[in-house]
This record gives sequence, structure tokens and C-alpha cells, in this order.
Amino acid sequence: MRENKRNIVVISSSKGRKIQTDLAALDAHVIQPHEYEDAPEWTEKEFAEATLHIGGVPVKRGRPKAAVTKRAVNLRLSPDVLDYFRGTGPGWQTRIDLALRKAAGLK
Repeated sequence: MRENKRNIVVISSSKGRKIQTDLAALDAHVIQPHEYEDAPEWTEKEFAEATLHIGGVPVKRGRPKAAVTKRAVNLRLSPDVLDYFRGTGPGWQTRIDLALRKAAGLK
């Protein structure tokens, strides 16, 4: 890509053609409602992969970082204790953490 004094950019396409574009005019263009018809419809996959920007800043996906993070440990538990907590459904590890906190008098 090469820019000259008139703000014209020459772009080489994949087919070897040269295309000239005035970037200042392109930036100044305000899209009109009838021009939206030329834009293809977004698929669910494209929406899922898109990056959301708020105020020009990309927004991170996923759960926000906790103020206090937990540490991973290896812990050997009796099978019946493990079966009990797993049987209570999703969040069973959090419930084990709460039970241990209660037993330790921390909560």
C-alpha cells in the first residue's frame, strides 16, 4: 500500500489489479439508510465472534476477574462425600468450599 500527497491510496488486490481509494473522502462519508441494503446479513457465528467496543475500547468477554481468587489444590475425599456434593448439581465445588469455610469457622 502506498500513499501520495493527495491522500489517494493504491491498493493491490489479490487478482493483481490496482485500486485507488481516497481515504479522507471514505472516512468523511456518512452511510445513508438505503446503503444498508448492500450490507450482507450477519450470521449467528459472526455475531458470536465479533468484538464489542464501547467508547472505542474493546470489551473483554467472559466472567470478570474476582477480587479474591481461589487456588487449585488436589484433595482426597471419601467417595460418599464426593458423591453427595456432586449429586447436588452444578456448583458442587463451591458448596464444598462453603462447607469447609463453615467447619473452619470462617463464615
